[in-house]
Amino acid sequence: MTRSLLILATLVLAACGDEIGDSCLISSDCSPDGDRICDLSQEDGYCTVVGCNYDTCPEEAVCVRFFVGEFVNEPCDPVSEDEPSSAGTDDCSFDELCTLRGQCVPRSAEARYCMRTCSEDGDCRDSYECRDEEKMRLHGGEPVLAPDQSLEGDLQAFCAAAAP
Repeated sequence: MTRSLLILATLVLAACGDEIGDSCLISSDCSPDGDRICDLSQEDGYCTVVGCNYDTCPEEAVCVRFFVGEFVNEPCDPVSEDEPSSAGTDDCSFDELCTLRGQCVPRSAEARYCMRTCSEDGDCRDSYECRDEEKMRLHGGEPVLAPDQSLEGDLQAFCAAAAP
């Protein structure tokens, strides 16, 4: 009977995928169901979901957008860009987004990943930082917000590779 319970417990634990932000070598380390991948471009791998939206990440994570590539960026105000009020601005073209860093970037340069949420560096694994709004502005990445949210207010911090 004890041996049967041990086997059952082992099978149940093996069926549980690692959480977002955990280290990994292959995608099955993150989820045996194939719904998470191992991003090997991150140090020691990073369990994530690619192509997320503001409401699609597991509870331990937030959807974060990064912008890849080099651009000649127009400056913009991320708080007032595309606001319908008379105080709103419209510095970016229809195929661009205004980033938290205050730059217009092509929408096609956006990549989204589920990232582990945090409130301080100690919540992240070694070699990773808890990227708050100040660090987001310096090193990139910003949470994907629901349509009724704005960049004013507290943005959810997330664990990302520590900047050198």
